[in-house]
Amino acid sequence: MVMGRRPGVATASWPITAADLAGLAGQMATALVRVPFRRPWSGGSSPQHNLAVAVTRETIRSFMGYASSLPIEEYRSVEMVLDDLCGVVLPPVVRRLDVRTERATIAGVPGLWYRPSGVVSRGTFLYLHGGGYIGTSPRMYAVFTAWICRLTGCEVFVADYRLAPEFPFPAGLEDVVLVLEALLSGGCDPGRLFVAGDSSGGGLATSLMFAMDRVGHRPIGGLVLFSPEVDLRFNRPSVSENAERDILPWNIPTAAYLHGRDASAAAVSALDQDVSGWPPTLVVFGGDEMFRDQIRDFVDHLDRSGVDVASHEEPGMFHVFPILMPWADASRQAYRALAGFVDRHLPESPEMGSPPAGQG
Repeated sequence: MVMGRRPGVATASWPITAADLAGLAGQMATALVRVPFRRPWSGGSSPQHNLAVAVTRETIRSFMGYASSLPIEEYRSVEMVLDDLCGVVLPPVVRRLDVRTERATIAGVPGLWYRPSGVVSRGTFLYLHGGGYIGTSPRMYAVFTAWICRLTGCEVFVADYRLAPEFPFPAGLEDVVLVLEALLSGGCDPGRLFVAGDSSGGGLATSLMFAMDRVGHRPIGGLVLFSPEVDLRFNRPSVSENAERDILPWNIPTAAYLHGRDASAAAVSALDQDVSGWPPTLVVFGGDEMFRDQIRDFVDHLDRSGVDVASHEEPGMFHVFPILMPWADASRQAYRALAGFVDRHLPESPEMGSPPAGQG
C-alpha cells in the first residue's frame, strides 16, 4: 500500500492536498515554459530525441523539487493521489504486455506480483523500487516491472517496503530481508532468483546483499541495478558536474533515511566495501547522471573483487532513464542488456511452478 494508507502515517486534508496539486501543476507548467530557452534540440542525438530528453528532465526535476519541499503529511497526500491515478491509467498498459498483476503479502510485507500470462515463469525477481527511500509505490512502477516480466519471462514481486521519514533505516532493509527469506524458504530456487532495484531501491538491493549472511541458501541468480545509490556520501565530481543535466535535485536528501547513520557504512553504501562472493551483477546507468562517477567506481570495484559484473552506461542519458523514457532507443538498449543478462545466468531447464502458498 502507498505510505499514506499505512496505519499511523499522517496525511493532509483534502483542501490542502488540492492546493498542493494545483501548485504542482503550476510548477510543471513553468518547467515546460523553460524548455525552449534551454536549446532542447541540441545534443549528440536527433533533435526529436534531444527534445524528449529535455522535456522529461525539466518536468521530472520540477516535480521532485516541488514534492520534496512539501511538509511530509502533504507529500503523503499528493503521493496517494498519484498512486490512485496510476491504479487507473497503468493496468490496461500492463495487460497489453500480456502480464497479469496480483496483490500479495509476503512475510507481512505487502506488494504486487507481475507474472507472464499463460506461461510458466522462468525465474523470480524481487524488485525494490526507488524514490529516495522516502517515496513512490509498487503501483507507480507497473509498466517498468511489467516490461521486466515480459522481457525475461520471470515473475516479479515488487515489495512495498517501509519508507522514511516515518520508518527510517533499517526498517526498509528489515522488510526486504523478510521477503527474501520467505521466498527462499517457500520453495523459490535461489539459482533462479534475481534481486533488482533502481536508484535508492538499487542501494537497498546492495544493502540486502550485505545482509544475506542472515539467510542460509545457495547463491542467487543475479543482481540487477538501475542507477543505484551506492554511496550516500555523494562526494564524487559528477554530483556537481552533471547537476544541470540530470533529473535529480541538486540537494539530494538523505538525513530522513539515515537517521544519524554513518553514510559510509556498508549497510547503506556499497562502494569500497567487501563485495567478494556477490552474485553476477548487471549495472545500468546514464552518462549524464549525478551518480555516474560513484557507479563507475562501484563497477570497477566489483570487477577487481572477482564479481561477474556487466555494465551498460548510456551516453547523454540521465538517472533511471529506462523507467522514465521507455520508448527511447537508449532504453531499448538497456532492456536488451537486461534480457541478455538473465538469459546468461538462468539455468537451462526451468522448474518453476505455481508460487508457494500464501505468496500469490
